[in-house]
Amino acid sequence: MAAPDTTPAENPTMNDENDIEKIDVEVAYALPHEQVILESSINVGGTVGDAIKHSGILVSYPEIDLSVNKVGVFGKLTKMSAVLREGDRVEIYRALIADPKEVRRQRAAEGKRMKKGGGDLKADEAKPAKTAAAVDETKKPDQPTAGESTETTAPPVASTPKQSADD
Repeated sequence: MAAPDTTPAENPTMNDENDIEKIDVEVAYALPHEQVILESSINVGGTVGDAIKHSGILVSYPEIDLSVNKVGVFGKLTKMSAVLREGDRVEIYRALIADPKEVRRQRAAEGKRMKKGGGDLKADEAKPAKTAAAVDETKKPDQPTAGESTETTAPPVASTPKQSADD
């Protein structure tokens, strides 16, 4: 007996690729000289691992070892089994070449200051710290600054040494 001709709508076991709901995500990987962001469409309920496999980034960058490299979504570490949402960016992190805490300790030991945002300050970029005299110049003598009382207090009285009975 021949199988009856049916359409996917009539037979739920037949799935058409176009009927599966998809979400768009990005997969990012950065090297010192190159940054790559690949767009990928995965099934709803897809995981971080699914997005990485479907993006093709493992073919382009065979040095990526998912058993070693950590992954995250928008800068937060996550597991390969984490379910993704529409618009998520999966990031594959490389191993650090230096421990940031140790680098900071070495800089502090050498007495170097850092720029805001990283990097060492050059000699001509260093700004002198404000001194108390520079701050006091802006204050008028007869006006108290915030937090100062307008009442005057007597100066501390010097104590006189007690005389002993032997003197």
